[in-house]
Amino acid sequence: MGLPKPLLEGHWRFRRNVYARDRGRYQQLAELGQSPTAMVVACCDARVDVSLIFDAKPGDLFILRNVANLVPPYEPEGKYHGTSAAIEFAVQGLKIPNLIVLGHSRCGGVAAYRQKVRENVSKAGFIGQWLTLLDNLKLEEADISARGDETAFELAAIRASIANLRTFPFVVEREKAGLLALHGLHFDIGSGELLSLDERTGRFEPLPES
Repeated sequence: MGLPKPLLEGHWRFRRNVYARDRGRYQQLAELGQSPTAMVVACCDARVDVSLIFDAKPGDLFILRNVANLVPPYEPEGKYHGTSAAIEFAVQGLKIPNLIVLGHSRCGGVAAYRQKVRENVSKAGFIGQWLTLLDNLKLEEADISARGDETAFELAAIRASIANLRTFPFVVEREKAGLLALHGLHFDIGSGELLSLDERTGRFEPLPES
């Protein structure tokens, strides 16, 4: 069975329009490698297109996607850590200057976790185990009153992932040296708005207009 027709037709549009226009950039990236402006830890959700949100060009962003845009704590004794491996490569190999955790509204992973908690269903399988990273989140009353329980939970998950990033020694080392900045962002699918975590106050606020 071949590719679905919409994907095949989309690829040919890419070849005719995008690649033909930016051929030089793609060839340069192929020859010189990548030097991205930021790593983005985003959700797998098909509604969240990271490159479109930031109007980014090929080579601009090193993007990791997983269920609910989660970062686990540093666990060097583990066997398979795809998220941690990507973070290590971006920070130590590519030496990215910015590391972004990008959450979003109506997150299915967060919703599934909250539903299981309400129904007291035991966690099972790969997703259930992965979502235990959401255990013991601290929800902020200001978030609940301003944006509701669902968004407050999503924001708390972003804060937790930022905290987990700081359990990685190489992240802390580069951050302390002023070579790496951590950012927490939340994308509203319906409005297109981005909220940014101000770590001085612990609050999420809309990004200023340019």
